[in-house]
Amino acid sequence: MTTNTAPHVLIIVQNLPVPLDRRVWLECHALMARGYTVSVICPKGPGDPARQRIDGVYIYKYKPAPEAEGLLGFVWEFAYSWVRTAWISLAVWRRQRFDVIQACNPPDTFWLLARLWRSCGVRFIFDHHDLNPELFLSRFGAPKSVGQRLQYAGLKWLERRSFRTADRVTSTNESYKAIAIRRGGRRPNHVTVVRSGPDTKQMRPIYPPDPRPVDGINLAYLGIMGPQDGVDQVLLVMEELVHKRGRTQVTATLLGFGDCLDDLKRQSTGLGLDGHVTFTGRVDRVAIAEHLSRSDIGLCPDLKTPLNDLSTMNKTMEYMSYGLPAVSFDLAETLVSGGDTVLYVASGDISAFADAVERLIDDPALRLELGRKARERVSTQLDWRPQAEAYVAVFDEVSGFSRPGPAVPDDGEKHGTDAQGRRYVDLDDSAEFARYLRERRAP
Repeated sequence: MTTNTAPHVLIIVQNLPVPLDRRVWLECHALMARGYTVSVICPKGPGDPARQRIDGVYIYKYKPAPEAEGLLGFVWEFAYSWVRTAWISLAVWRRQRFDVIQACNPPDTFWLLARLWRSCGVRFIFDHHDLNPELFLSRFGAPKSVGQRLQYAGLKWLERRSFRTADRVTSTNESYKAIAIRRGGRRPNHVTVVRSGPDTKQMRPIYPPDPRPVDGINLAYLGIMGPQDGVDQVLLVMEELVHKRGRTQVTATLLGFGDCLDDLKRQSTGLGLDGHVTFTGRVDRVAIAEHLSRSDIGLCPDLKTPLNDLSTMNKTMEYMSYGLPAVSFDLAETLVSGGDTVLYVASGDISAFADAVERLIDDPALRLELGRKARERVSTQLDWRPQAEAYVAVFDEVSGFSRPGPAVPDDGEKHGTDAQGRRYVDLDDSAEFARYLRERRAP
């Protein structure tokens, strides 16, 4: 397909609403910056309307299926979401014909919809976010019963269909690309790594309007709160620090939501941590900047599982963007992202994790050193901008369309404040940046 007119891209997401899904939202902006028209189909978040237009992106939302329980529950959720998405895609087509569909997993089911639209000349790009066979192994272990073996085989079959239907694949890291090649049978030049790096010119420290107490230490967790995310490990670490080691000045702010949020709140109460742990629920970019700019240490509690070990954790790079030193379990891809700016401990070792947190609490100079190195690493090696260029190049290749200019325009930073008028920390002033990293507050 070769065109001189701007192609229309339809992005399908089932896992999160947009713009809450940060990777997808950055992708939308990158495409639009290079002249594409973008529409999105996704589930509603709390209070979301069915139709929105944000920053020029047309967003179509449907009421999500009830929370899945058991195999039949998941089958119903996937079938319901597929049918709702397929129906809405007809409405998108009536408004404006689309040229490319991008489907983001999980689940690996939208390849069939892409095949149906292929008869109309629509191309398909598979944005490979998750490893569903590894997710099964992480939750249930190696399949033993006939039913489990059938489920696992079904997940691998759906994954293969996604890979083999796609005109091109974008993978979030080299580990995922290797699976697309080995398990999906794709040629290396048809798989492009597009890391979910932050836009560090936008995601950067601000002077927090409400800094934490001078004598306090605030730990932060940012992310989804599902069964595989290990957020319960944060509560066990807090119990160790506060009740067993007497670190009563330590608090933790847990930003995000998910299937386990209510269980985590009950666990926090049961451990006697309600005075030390705050659950914010769903947060946007404005709240993330506020919380991470005033926190002292980031937490990466994801346990080493077949899924987590190969997955890039966005939270690690988001902590780095705000100059936060972090503690993590020793996951293979987190080691790639964090390098020597993160303290690593053996997976599941709560005592060692608490030791690492205490080391950072007691050594402000180490917090400063790691925070400075983290910010430098994420801005020079992991930033979204080069990833955005690689991402848009995939669409240019598939569509035959190309327009000059950056995929991420340089705006929003020139006045030294964010869109809410909050002052950015001057990262070019070495002395002031060091002072901020020590105090996490305005001068």
